[in-house]
Amino acid sequence: MKKFLLTLTAAVIFQGLSAQEITLDKIYSGYYRGKGIAGITSMKNGENYLVIEQSGIAKYAYKNSQKEGNIIDGQFESYEFSDDESKILLLKESQPIYRHSFLGKFEVKDLKSGKTIALNDGKFIQEPRFSPDGTKVAFIADNNLFYQNLDSGKITQITNDGKKNSVINGLADWVYEEEFGHARLYDWTKNSNAIVFVRSDESEVPEIYIPIYGKTLYPSEMRYKYPKAGEKNSVVSAHIYLLDGDKKTRVNLDSFKNYYIPNVMQTAKPDEMVLITSQRIQNASDVLKVNTKTGEIKKLFTETDEKWVDTDNVTLEFLEDNSFLWGSERDGNRHLYWYNQDGKLKKQVTKGNWEVTDYYGFNPKSREIYVQTTEKGSINKVISKINIENGKAQLISNADGNNSANFSKNYNYFIETSSTASKPYTFVLKDGNGKVVKELQNNNDQLQKLKADNFIEKEFITIPNEAGDQMNAWIMKPKNFDKSKKYPLFMYQYSGPGSQQVSNSWDTGNALWFNHLVQKGYIVACVDGRGTGYKGSKFKKVTYMNLGKYEIEDQIAAAKWLGNQSYIDKSRIGMFGWSFGGYMTSLAMTKGADVFKAGIAVAPVTNWRYYDSVYTERFLRTPQENPDGYDKNSPTEYANLLKGKFLLIHGTADDNVHFQNSMEFSEALIQNKKQFEFMAYPDKNHGIYGGQTRPQLYQKMTDFILENL
Repeated sequence: MKKFLLTLTAAVIFQGLSAQEITLDKIYSGYYRGKGIAGITSMKNGENYLVIEQSGIAKYAYKNSQKEGNIIDGQFESYEFSDDESKILLLKESQPIYRHSFLGKFEVKDLKSGKTIALNDGKFIQEPRFSPDGTKVAFIADNNLFYQNLDSGKITQITNDGKKNSVINGLADWVYEEEFGHARLYDWTKNSNAIVFVRSDESEVPEIYIPIYGKTLYPSEMRYKYPKAGEKNSVVSAHIYLLDGDKKTRVNLDSFKNYYIPNVMQTAKPDEMVLITSQRIQNASDVLKVNTKTGEIKKLFTETDEKWVDTDNVTLEFLEDNSFLWGSERDGNRHLYWYNQDGKLKKQVTKGNWEVTDYYGFNPKSREIYVQTTEKGSINKVISKINIENGKAQLISNADGNNSANFSKNYNYFIETSSTASKPYTFVLKDGNGKVVKELQNNNDQLQKLKADNFIEKEFITIPNEAGDQMNAWIMKPKNFDKSKKYPLFMYQYSGPGSQQVSNSWDTGNALWFNHLVQKGYIVACVDGRGTGYKGSKFKKVTYMNLGKYEIEDQIAAAKWLGNQSYIDKSRIGMFGWSFGGYMTSLAMTKGADVFKAGIAVAPVTNWRYYDSVYTERFLRTPQENPDGYDKNSPTEYANLLKGKFLLIHGTADDNVHFQNSMEFSEALIQNKKQFEFMAYPDKNHGIYGGQTRPQLYQKMTDFILENL
């Protein structure tokens, strides 16, 4: 369950609405929409970068940001170069499937000859990938793996047993995609002679079915394999396909952890690949090197943790000598470690009471790595370069806010994307030492519109919990705030493991709606309690085997602390959350019924037995091992405690958190004779959007708050 970002999409037309106020109509008209730069990619020479524009894929010079023309004209959703940049893979049309996966129509254009070839005869495919020598493209169609020769156009089918809801080759099943964070489960070797792929047999995985109502006389059905906590998962195996001889062999993983195979990755050597594997209990991962010529497997090392290893957040980078960098939380914070090619630890590269949150690359000339970190505080993310030999570090981004980077291939330049809670995104071209070359794009116009409508900025504070921690929080107060008055409080949170809502970054989600509520006279606040991220593994992993217990205790403690402030009316405290946040709101309205007057839970998990295996078992183990961890933290067990006004919302076609969760909780409330409001969104998934859905949803929630808080 990844954090669900609630993006504000255009839905109605803005027609001269009154100024000085942030209204729902303005929010959903796109009136406040910001500007960005799409598809930033460095060319191999390190002197040029590309972006997607209306006219095509445009080429710019790093040294002066001047446009040098289009690489290719036309409109494309995305693109990818072959390693030698002689060919470009273009996505022409797409149809989404789940969070990451989609069907696409792709073509490859030879930039030297001008020849264009459609992949798979122009039919839909998934996850195409150039061979490193640029002569072929592998792809998946109908759960089978293929490759196409770009000179002859010949298509070779690698596997033949792919079948919907049965066998998948080279592609993640639903739970792998959702919880390991990617859809592709294959890769080419560096020499283009072999492909290593994962085969998933999901035939024994229990099937979920979702009615799709549409406008047909009889509803249709959406069926797919969904392993819930404690149930059977796909049986996975790794395979080597050698192009020479059209030969497939199975990789023997019997001596290693082999329940999950989340990652297939290249090394620096031409005929080696790495598999990262895990047992069902995700507290240890094997890092295995596979020789594709001989089939020999060597375990480089095993990453262990007494609670869990973040199998969805892998950092592994092979350097030119086949030594490699690895991300680990083993010292209590996420840092980078440097190993030799045989898996022997050379040194810990980064250290400190902060975390490495992203890795951008390694410059072999300067011996420096480029990383994003929290070294300037857990609510900020900054960019540094660090010498792996002597540890010398240099901050090259802004010192506060949320900063990310797209580096040139030679690391002489980067495009910094930055924001703070009070300043929307800017895109700045900088040199490798962080000196500004040119601002490429800002959102000053967006900010001026918001300020003209009395935009309210977040104030960052900390709030104590009962364990003695200082929890990060933000609070939004009305423009005419009077500390002698009493204001109703509306709390928002997500609270899922490793997540973060209290961040010094521009909020593209609910910030404008929160502004709207503050302008109606509410104070809005958000608190990141125990279990959330970027404050070290102890703070994050204290919830192990008891998911929900400490998280709701901290939200209740925060509500009480805020309620004791002179300007808060403690009899009028409400809460809102989506997904994991909906789960927390459901607990707040039951276990915290004496504190919270009103709550809105959107798409909540209401019993972890109904959620998927990989995510849930990572934090709770199985229901068979830990029944109390599931049942004693389920809001259905506390339905009898509900006192306040409660609005439950769910999309009927939610493939992630099934509608079943809200039905189960509804039944528990009904059998306890509790009155509540329920809103079902027909055929809508976890995001609940499309057409006028979002404007209607947010008006519904606004009216509920105004009437009940």
